[in-house]
Amino acid sequence: MTKSKVFFYFCLFFISGIFLNSIVAQLDFIAPHLFIGAGLISGIILISVLSKYKKLIVLGFCLIFLVLGIWRHQVVELKIKNDELRKYNDLEQNITLLGTVVKEPDVRGNSIKLTIKVSQVQGEVGPSPVDGKVLATANRYPEYQYGDKLKITGELKTPPVFEDFNYKNYLRKEGIYSLIYYPEIEVYRGPSSVTDRGRASVVYAKILGFKNKLRESIFQNLSPPQSSILGAMLLGDKSRIPEDLKEKLNIAGVRHITAVSGMHVAILTTILMSLLLGLGLWRGQAFYFSIILISLFIIMTGFQPSGIRAGIMGGLFLLGQKLGRKSISPRTIVMAAALMLAINPLLLLDDVGFQLSFLAVLGIIYLTPTFNNWLKFIPKKLAALKNILAMTLAAQIFTLPILIYNFGRISLVAPLTNILILPILYWIMLLGFIFGLVGIFWQFLGWILSWPVWFLLTYLIKVVDFFSHSWAAKTIENVHWFWLIISYLTLGFIAWQLNKKQKLKFLNY
Repeated sequence: MTKSKVFFYFCLFFISGIFLNSIVAQLDFIAPHLFIGAGLISGIILISVLSKYKKLIVLGFCLIFLVLGIWRHQVVELKIKNDELRKYNDLEQNITLLGTVVKEPDVRGNSIKLTIKVSQVQGEVGPSPVDGKVLATANRYPEYQYGDKLKITGELKTPPVFEDFNYKNYLRKEGIYSLIYYPEIEVYRGPSSVTDRGRASVVYAKILGFKNKLRESIFQNLSPPQSSILGAMLLGDKSRIPEDLKEKLNIAGVRHITAVSGMHVAILTTILMSLLLGLGLWRGQAFYFSIILISLFIIMTGFQPSGIRAGIMGGLFLLGQKLGRKSISPRTIVMAAALMLAINPLLLLDDVGFQLSFLAVLGIIYLTPTFNNWLKFIPKKLAALKNILAMTLAAQIFTLPILIYNFGRISLVAPLTNILILPILYWIMLLGFIFGLVGIFWQFLGWILSWPVWFLLTYLIKVVDFFSHSWAAKTIENVHWFWLIISYLTLGFIAWQLNKKQKLKFLNY
């Protein structure tokens, strides 16, 4: 058994521990600490008493990693229960908070959402120090920026749970357990120095300042809805897309193009490597420059969970190229998932995007070779189109059950619309970055360079319009979780059998 395979098992058991405690935490009649005690005792016995059997030693360490996963999730659950700010929720009285805007403000029409890290609660007996986050919804103007120190007064609310969406769980993975709507806001001390804000915060503020200039360049040279789609792809500005266009993208099965994802980072990686190698850099030098620029892109798009996942995948892809490997193995995907869950274990069940990202990658790894074989009738001249179609079908099949379970709808035209749209995304991103950057310094030239992007985006919108009618999607309601488990057990078995056949064909059996 190789070291990488052993480490893969450790990661798998760690993820299983997080999953197990996520389920058990919802069942009051089961004590989670019993799992920790039983797992530790079993693991220690296997490692110490049966040490002459190597496989049992590995199993013992696997049980310990299972316990580590359970413990990591319990630590986060305990932090949520002990959050100091939550006790002020739903008191139906105004609370005054002092805090700092720690995330780029999210502009939505006539309102703005501010993520504020609270340091003090002002009460009748004086200020009380606290450590927590609150999501404030305020009027669009006056404007507030990242790093602003605010004094806000209003009623704190517990995030609601809607019939079709658990907003409470959606926010808790971000460490937010309190909401405040349209409070009185006062800037009590603006960002003043490196010492006040920290060097990392100053650097982040500079990156956001550049992002704002790039956003202005894009929206000055392109009109909606083209500008809103490009802004979502390059800057992560999903909230600026009109609701009716979001619905059309969902029906057409191409909503994923507006979220910073592995696909966008893969395109950006290809652009950067081609550009840097074309400038005469060695592959090793191009690798390090690309890693830095991709990291800046992830920071600029607001540290979105999908962007962080994409950055990890993009980094692994670049590392594979540097080491001479053209593909990412399932072991690497599981290790990346374990790393992200060690940082934030709530992503496993509370973040559908996390689930979709890794399922899509696993689908591409396991099913793309089979689909390429089935599509061998496509001429070699259209090899790129065949590969896009194979990867699209593989990713969509692996993500289909969880999409139906969470959203109750399936797009019937998604494979076709993705074939029509995905080949032009490379050029949209490349030309979009070029005209956006040029437009910062020379608006007229930026406007001229924006014409090809406008044409490509207009084509994209026309495709979405044509395939966004009611017949293009089917609604499936009240899907039970047991169906989800059966679906993925079946998919896993089919993928295993297909890969087995592919290997036998490769070996000429």
